[in-house]
Amino acid sequence: MTADTSASVGDLRAFERDLLYAVRALERDNDTPPKGLAIKAYLDEQHDDDLNHSRLYQNLDQLIKRGLLRKGKKDDRTNEYATTDRTRTLLEAFARRRARQTGVELEIESAPDQIDPDHVDATEETESVPEQTNADVTEREGES
Repeated sequence: MTADTSASVGDLRAFERDLLYAVRALERDNDTPPKGLAIKAYLDEQHDDDLNHSRLYQNLDQLIKRGLLRKGKKDDRTNEYATTDRTRTLLEAFARRRARQTGVELEIESAPDQIDPDHVDATEETESVPEQTNADVTEREGES
C-alpha cells in the first residue's frame, strides 16, 4: 500500500483519529512511544466497550502503511508506536482549525523525535512515505 493521501485528519475514520490521538497523548504524557496494550488501555478508558485486540492491531497496521505511524521494537516481544512528523503536523492543523471554528485558543507543543532509529521495523517503511521520526509500537502479546 502506498502512503496516505489524506490532506486532513478530518479525512480519516473516527476510530483512526482516536488511535492517532491516543498514540500522541501517550507519547506526550510518557515521553516515550507507547506499546499496543497501553494504547488499548487508553482507548478502553475513553469508550464504554473494551477494544478488540484484532481491531486495534489491524488499524495500527493500516496507519503504519499509510505513513501516519511508525512501529519500533521495545524488546523481542514488544513493539511500540509513534506518530510521524507528518501526523503531528496534521493533528496540529486539525486542532487549530477546530479551535478557530469554536473560538478556542490553543497552545500546541511539538514533540521531539522519540524513536530510536536502530529499533525501527524496516519492513514497515515505504519509500513513498515522507520522513518519519517517531515509531509506532504495537504489542501483539495474547494474539493467536
